[in-house]
Amino acid sequence: MKINRLIVSIFVALSALAATAQNGVTSPYSRYGFGLLNDNVTAAQRGMGGVGYAMNSGRQINVMNPASYAAIDTLTFLFDIGGNLRQQWSNETTNTGKSLTGKNLGGGLDYITMQFPLGKYMGGSAGILPYSQVGYSFGETIEGGASTFEGSGGINQVYLGVAGRPFKGLTIGANIAYLFGTTLNDTYATTSTGHQSLFERVFKVSDYKLEFGIQYSYRINKENKLSAGIVFSPAKSFHGHTYGVDYLITNGTDESPDTIGYTSLTGKYSMAATWGAGISYEWNDRLLVEADATFQPWSKAKYAPLEGYEKEGGFVDRYKLNVGAQFIPRPRGSYLQRINYRVGAFATRDYLTVHGNTIREYGVSIGFGLPTPQSMTLRSVVNISLEYKRRQAHPAALIKEDYLMVTLGVNFNEMWFFQSKIR
Repeated sequence: MKINRLIVSIFVALSALAATAQNGVTSPYSRYGFGLLNDNVTAAQRGMGGVGYAMNSGRQINVMNPASYAAIDTLTFLFDIGGNLRQQWSNETTNTGKSLTGKNLGGGLDYITMQFPLGKYMGGSAGILPYSQVGYSFGETIEGGASTFEGSGGINQVYLGVAGRPFKGLTIGANIAYLFGTTLNDTYATTSTGHQSLFERVFKVSDYKLEFGIQYSYRINKENKLSAGIVFSPAKSFHGHTYGVDYLITNGTDESPDTIGYTSLTGKYSMAATWGAGISYEWNDRLLVEADATFQPWSKAKYAPLEGYEKEGGFVDRYKLNVGAQFIPRPRGSYLQRINYRVGAFATRDYLTVHGNTIREYGVSIGFGLPTPQSMTLRSVVNISLEYKRRQAHPAALIKEDYLMVTLGVNFNEMWFFQSKIR
């Protein structure tokens, strides 16, 4: 079957991405706080600039707003898996005016989600997504030797969500997620005589997270529809523990490592609340335009310094604006006319500060939803997005990072609950 061969080929491509890529994140900025945050977007949403608070299609999974799960019909089962490949270019101007450049290829498996009906007016979803990621490696010369800084790991979330439609046009939903993962921040000091010491900070999370959403759609007439969505995730203390380990390395052997400052995260480290809102306009099931805004008051979150070590960086409130559009020329036309054409843009002030500078990101994206040959039980779509993004500090630029990222996702749309009639 051509469809089966296509699906197998895509799975092989996604597996190759995960196996060959170095890391999902390669940024010195991920050294601070809890790493770089993710926003629960799929490949289709990346092509639209990352919008989703007001989106309520029954053919694409939308984890950004759990209220969207109720849009699924009683016959459909959705499964969406995605991975990405990114090329990064970095540039830094030192205090002496010297320009340092570098590049890095990374990526990997990004998300796995599914959505299913729970009745005529209810739907559910489950999956695994990244919450934050850490990945960097850089060094500097110090008096009598050199220092090297390396980081890896991240926090992931396994979620389960449910949504219902109490009356026409209104849906409400909620996600509960289990957060787990470990981040490592290593600092190596190497003397000119060849002796080396390592301080490693370990941050382990085992926690839960709640998220609530609501959407309302108003059909102006047969062809025009307006939708709005609101999402809220409450602030809460992290659960888990953190500690530091000091190593003295001689002839490649660790000698008598000492554990420092072993402490519980509860009451000392916390995540900020999240408020998100979006509004969308849809025309004739062919054009969709949406604008979203996100606010997270990270300035109120807690992040205690490890005992005996100074706190690095700080937190500020995080803002993000996203706009995007999707257009299908003719849903029942030729193959090129049935492709979903997408475009979007976004701008973010991140939650981190470095040496008194905030971190800003902005980018643009395009995407395509390529339908597979349709049959009675298969309406799957291969989603491809291409995204350009720049990240740098402000007002001092510090390190400028430019990204070109390709995200590949496969949205399987199966009519598992369809029963054909026996003639």
